[in-house]
Amino acid sequence: MQKPIREKNHRLPSVAYNGFVAVAFTANVLEQKHLFVDDTVFQIFQAILLDELRRQHCSSYVYLFMPDHLHIILAGEHDNANVQECMDMFKQRTGFWIYKNKPLYHWQKDYYDHIIRRDEDMNAQIYYILQNPVRAGLTDSWKKYPYKGSTKFNFDEWNEQL
Repeated sequence: MQKPIREKNHRLPSVAYNGFVAVAFTANVLEQKHLFVDDTVFQIFQAILLDELRRQHCSSYVYLFMPDHLHIILAGEHDNANVQECMDMFKQRTGFWIYKNKPLYHWQKDYYDHIIRRDEDMNAQIYYILQNPVRAGLTDSWKKYPYKGSTKFNFDEWNEQL
């Protein structure tokens, strides 16, 4: 008799996501379907994200919705913050919206995450994320790409050469 296949838990211990920590996440739409291609979906997801950031005592250095995935850097802003819980609740709430409004779309089950060490260059990581639509040929300048935001910065004031 074969043993059942168990998924490998690749997450760090929960405590690693608590408090004043910054984490980069990438969440994909299942089968690379293009969900984030219109203003309405972006605005709904952005509103859910901003609400969840507030509820979880978190902020976002950057969030950028590509057609089939999301890049986001979350940061805990309080001892009680939990950035993993923030991301999980965001995916749960948006997943419910997708289920009700776009039933042919689904989030991929998990996401990729990377805890950003204090010695890493945050501006370089933000700029790398902002350049995604340029590298994908969706725009000639990240500043023109509409499906992005931050709760920490006004990107209109950022220098193009960052």
